[in-house]
Amino acid sequence: MPTVFNSPSELKDAVGQNLGHSEWLEIDQARIDQFAEATGDHQWIHVDPERAKEGPFGRCIAHGYLTQSLVNFFLPQIIEVRGISMGVNVGADKLRFPAPVPVGSRIRGGGELVSAEETKDGGVQTKVRVTVEIEGSERPGCVIETLSRYYPEA
Repeated sequence: MPTVFNSPSELKDAVGQNLGHSEWLEIDQARIDQFAEATGDHQWIHVDPERAKEGPFGRCIAHGYLTQSLVNFFLPQIIEVRGISMGVNVGADKLRFPAPVPVGSRIRGGGELVSAEETKDGGVQTKVRVTVEIEGSERPGCVIETLSRYYPEA
């Protein structure tokens, strides 16, 4: 269940707030293979289960950028801003991959509202730190500060 804000202006009063977590998502080999096809990144640690058994991780791991891209899947489960005419993905800051995400593991996103500032064009720009947790792991698979801009309804 996402943390709900009824308008972009409410975001400014919630800076520092923990926004909760998304649902868990299993990372299977089919998803990894699809990402490899889409990006052309067919490195054996991602797509060759037999060779990966003998590799440094003991099995295939998800691409770091696959893990990052799933943040966009997790965000609507973490935060919902109502009363908007449009929401825009502006970019990201401080991307890190502290731990590999092994095939067969489950991940989820946890969010914290780091900042919310009015923009010159009438929107509110947020920075949400999303930590992609790996079930059973002390270290996350990804930590990223996402930048989004929300424009209020006219």
